Amino acid sequence: MQLVEKKHCPFHLSEYVTVNSVHVTRLCFPAKYEQKVPAFYYRPTHSDCKLLREQWIRAKYERNEFEFIEKQEPYSAGYREGFLWKRGRDNGQFLSRKFILSEREGALKYFNKQDARDPKAVMKIETLNATFQPAKIGNPCGLQITYLKDNSTRNIFVYHSDAKEMVDWFNAIRAARFHYLQVAFPGASDEELVPKLTRNFMKEGFMEKTGPKHTEGFKKRWFTMDDRRLMYFKDPLDAYARGEVFIGSKENSYTVLSGLPPSTQGYHWNHGITIVTPDRKFLFACETEAEQRDWIAAFQRVINRPMRPQEYAGEETHKPTGPLYSCFVFSVYGFMF
Repeated sequence: MQLVEKKHCPFHLSEYVTVNSVHVTRLCFPAKYEQKVPAFYYRPTHSDCKLLREQWIRAKYERNEFEFIEKQEPYSAGYREGFLWKRGRDNGQFLSRKFILSEREGALKYFNKQDARDPKAVMKIETLNATFQPAKIGNPCGLQITYLKDNSTRNIFVYHSDAKEMVDWFNAIRAARFHYLQVAFPGASDEELVPKLTRNFMKEGFMEKTGPKHTEGFKKRWFTMDDRRLMYFKDPLDAYARGEVFIGSKENSYTVLSGLPPSTQGYHWNHGITIVTPDRKFLFACETEAEQRDWIAAFQRVINRPMRPQEYAGEETHKPTGPLYSCFVFSVYGFMF
């Protein structure tokens, strides 16, 4: 089966679906195929991965999921159980693991053994996030799940060989988050809640970093910008970040500068970035000028945005205390309406 999206068309969203060499054109009444899309269901854009875009088209025109509510049961029932290939934290091998998502228990759990009674991990829906990462994971169905464990961000990398199955898991997580937030914020509208269900990272990639004294050698690390949290890892698929840095707003004396202080030594990449916070400066180096521009733009977007009241608690969590103050933990997720 081949799916081709038609770009130049008078209709807002029109696609051609080719089924067994028979062209089925869905142009006349596109709204018909979206009349019962759940508020939590992820509507992909042109910038999303191929998997999400293809399954959105198939869900509408091939499976007619948004015409018949009963077809939405795999991701809207409030409970989902199945097996996913999960990457091992220490050995990096992908092994089949049983996962259970339960809205009633408010958690996503996984088990190392099929008949195990106790889960290996319990991920609270309150802090759960999921984002597709096919390139990073090396699988077109690769999904990165993050949650908070002991006030630190924990990464889990999973995939399923069936594309529909993986997207159903993704939307089941979004449904669970949606229903959790509806209870937590009863006065909020769907339009306010939907952007909070899952989020893609603002920017990822390698940079060099040095320590708090700025005399330590620069080391290459993988960085992830997740809203106001800048996390760094030794490897892109590490389970835990080596450190997390809070990025506040310009009103609170946070600034991003191009370049490094003149006395800086020990870096291998020549395109520096300095982040100024109320407590210290963070020094980074990028391999290319293009990467430097992209990182500065990502930092600037966050710094230019005023901080919400609940984000100040996250900033306090990052205050430097003692010799470990270069490794911070941000444990507040921004929900306020």
